[in-house]
Amino acid sequence: MSDRMRITGMYSGMDTESIVQQLVAAKQIKVDALKNDQKKLEWKQNAWQDLNKKIYNLYSGTLSKLRLSSAFKNQKTTVSDATKASVKASGGAVNGTQTLQVKEIAKQGYLTGAKLNSNIKYKTSNDIKGISTDLIGQSISVTAKVTLDKGDEYTVTLADGSQKKMIAEGGEKIDKTTEIKFTEDMTINDFVGELKKAGVNATFDETHQRFFINSKETGAENDFTIKDLPTSGSDGAPMGNALELLGLDANKVITYEDGSTGKASRIEAQDAKIILNDAEYTSASNSFDVNGLNITVLSKTADDEELTINTSTDVDATYNVIKDFLTEYNDLINEMDKLYNADSARKYTMLSAEDKEAMTDEEIETWENTIKGSLLRKDSQLSSVMNSLTRSMLGGVEVNGKMMYLSNYGIKTLGYFKAKDNEHHAYYIDGDPDDENVSGEEDKLRKALEKDPNGTADFFAGLCKNLYKELDKTMSETTDYSSIYKVYNDKQMKKDYDNYTKKIKEAEKKLSAYEDRWYDKFSKMETALSKLQSNQSIVSSMLGN
Repeated sequence: MSDRMRITGMYSGMDTESIVQQLVAAKQIKVDALKNDQKKLEWKQNAWQDLNKKIYNLYSGTLSKLRLSSAFKNQKTTVSDATKASVKASGGAVNGTQTLQVKEIAKQGYLTGAKLNSNIKYKTSNDIKGISTDLIGQSISVTAKVTLDKGDEYTVTLADGSQKKMIAEGGEKIDKTTEIKFTEDMTINDFVGELKKAGVNATFDETHQRFFINSKETGAENDFTIKDLPTSGSDGAPMGNALELLGLDANKVITYEDGSTGKASRIEAQDAKIILNDAEYTSASNSFDVNGLNITVLSKTADDEELTINTSTDVDATYNVIKDFLTEYNDLINEMDKLYNADSARKYTMLSAEDKEAMTDEEIETWENTIKGSLLRKDSQLSSVMNSLTRSMLGGVEVNGKMMYLSNYGIKTLGYFKAKDNEHHAYYIDGDPDDENVSGEEDKLRKALEKDPNGTADFFAGLCKNLYKELDKTMSETTDYSSIYKVYNDKQMKKDYDNYTKKIKEAEKKLSAYEDRWYDKFSKMETALSKLQSNQSIVSSMLGN
C-alpha cells in the first residue's frame, strides 16, 4: 500500500476512502485467508512439537532404560549393624544371607608436624613468617600420587629399566616426585604452595606453629613420602636437615627453649579390608563392589564379630517401576486418542480483528482452543504412531519358552463400556490399591514378582524393547519430509509455512497495487473536477462583467 498522500472527494463529494475499501475487499479476504491458514499451520506445528516431545521422552528415556531386565530387578538389603557398614544391592546380587567382617578402614596418609622450634632463627617477609635461614640452599623431595590432565607430560619406566616420556590422555594416576628448593626469598606460605603443587594437601597453623600434610586420597597406593635431599652448604659441609628444621622429621625429637620436647607424627595410609563370606577383599577406598553388592565400610568390627547382610527382591520397588511406566504410557496414549478423536471444528472459522473486538478474552480463548484441539483430528501420521504403540502392547514376549502377555500379569484395559472416552487403550493393574477401577481384583502382578522375579523382569524388559523398536523405526530415521527424532513431517510443515509467507507477501503486494490504482483513478477524477470548477468560475466571472 502506497504511503503517498491521497486526494479524497473534495470536489466530487464522494466518500472515496469507503468506495476504495469496498472495491479491494475481495482481495483483502484472500490475504486474510492466507494469513489464517498460516496461523492454523503454526498451531498444528506447535501441537505436533508438544506431542513429539512426550513421545521422544518415552522413547529415549523410559523405554531406553527399561529395555534391560536389570531395570526390573530391584533388590533391598539390610545389615545387622548400620553403624559399621551400609550395603546396596544391584540387579546382579544374589538373594540370601551373607556374613561380613570389617578388618580395616581405609585411611589417608598424615604427617602432623611438631611445633616449630623458637630456638631456630626464622626470617620474616611482609609480616609473614619466613623459613629458617638454615634452610636456604637445602632441598627436599615429595613423592605423591597425582592425576594428570590431558596433554600433561610424564615419564614411565619400562621393563628393561629405560624411561620413556608419555603424553597423558587425562585421568592417568602416576607417582610424581618433586624437588622443592629453599631459596632466600621463600616464605612458609610459599613452601605450603610448593607442597600442594607436588600433589599433597598442606596447611600451616600459625596459632600452633605446625605444618599439616596429608595425601589427597585414602589407600596405601595413594600415600606420599617426603625426605631430605643431600646438599652442600656454602662452606662445602654436607647439609640435609630441612625436615628437622621444619618439624617434619618423625624420627627426630625436638628440644624447645623451655626444655620440653616434641616430634612430628606420621600415620601411614592404608587400604580398607573386609572379609565377606570368609573371602578377603581390599580397597583403596572404603567402598567395595562384590558380586552385585556395594559395601561401604564405616568402622571396624570386633575380632570375633560378624555382620549379617540380608538381600531379597524388592517387590514394591519393581512394582512401582512397572506402574510408573504404565502411567506414562497411559497419559501419552490417552492424549493421542483425544487428539485423534477430537470433534470437528469446521464451523469455527478463524477470528478477524473485528470478531475479537466483539468478544471477551475468555470467549476468544475458548474459540481458538476449539480449533487448536481439532488440528490433529483423524491425522494419518498420528494414527500410525498410535497403532505402533497399541500393537506392541498387545504383543507377546517369550519367557522361559512360553509366550506371555500383559493379561497374564493382570494388566489390561477396562473394556469398551467401562473405559472413559479416549481412554480405551489405557492399561490398569488388577489389585492396584490406588485405583478404584481395579482395586478389588486379584493382584497377579505382585504374585508374579514374588514367585518369579527374573521371569517377570524378562517379560517387561522384552515388552519395552518391542515398544522401543517400533518407535525407533520412525524416531531414528530422517526423510525428505521429516527430521530425525520426529514422528511427523516437520520438514514439510516448515516448507509449507515458508510458502505461505511468500504467498502472503505477493498477495499483499498485489492488493497494495490494486488499491493504489483505484486511488489514482479517483485522484484524476478529482483533478478534472477541480479544473472544470475553475473554468466555470472564470466563465461566470467574464459573463458577469
